[in-house]
Amino acid sequence: MPSHGSQESTEEITSWGESFESKQPQEVLAAAIERYAPKIVLACSFGAEDVVLVDMIHRINSSVPLFYLDTEFLFPETYTTRDRIIEHYQLKPAQVIQTKSLLTPEQQAGQYGEALWTREPDRCCQVRKVEPLTRVLKEFDAWVTGIRRDQAPTRANAKMIEWDERFQLVKVNPLAKWSWSDVWTYIKVYEVPYNSLHDQHYPSIGCTHCTKPVMPGEDPRSGRWQGSGKTECGLHKA
Repeated sequence: MPSHGSQESTEEITSWGESFESKQPQEVLAAAIERYAPKIVLACSFGAEDVVLVDMIHRINSSVPLFYLDTEFLFPETYTTRDRIIEHYQLKPAQVIQTKSLLTPEQQAGQYGEALWTREPDRCCQVRKVEPLTRVLKEFDAWVTGIRRDQAPTRANAKMIEWDERFQLVKVNPLAKWSWSDVWTYIKVYEVPYNSLHDQHYPSIGCTHCTKPVMPGEDPRSGRWQGSGKTECGLHKA
């Protein structure tokens, strides 16, 4: 059942979310922000979808904060994109929440062995992503994500607004119906700063150790965790 002091039931949230199925992302965002601000936050990896959402949110209510999971294994280009986004939208320090694992990379290696991601990628993601995410989301009633239904089979049933049973808050997916082409049309029209790795065949950008380029015609998610059956880091499991 919904927590964080919310009086809404899961059924009410589901019904409300279904009413946005024919709406545009900006309408979904505006309604969610009106309903949950100031206890709503954007999960931002500084990938294409997320920078689009930064731009949309800035135009609706620029006070909405974002957080990013700094796994300490991010690409230099990702940190550069973060800095460009902060400068472009003149974000205040309090609006950009850096969230890290409780273990440094060195402590993780000491506890689990070197290069954990090559042996137990799920455990690595749990330590560096899921646990920090769980911590930050406890401070909010709703979170906004950039997931799209056509990204992966595990995301095909994502609703525009839904109850997130795993993390116990409302999950807002304004771009759920959008295609990759829709995302890039928006970026170009509104001249949104984006990660330069997207120009180097990286449609999905995670940690340096677990992200590879994807050639045209290949599954856009195939560049993540190559050589394993893993397709999700654990943040958006169906």
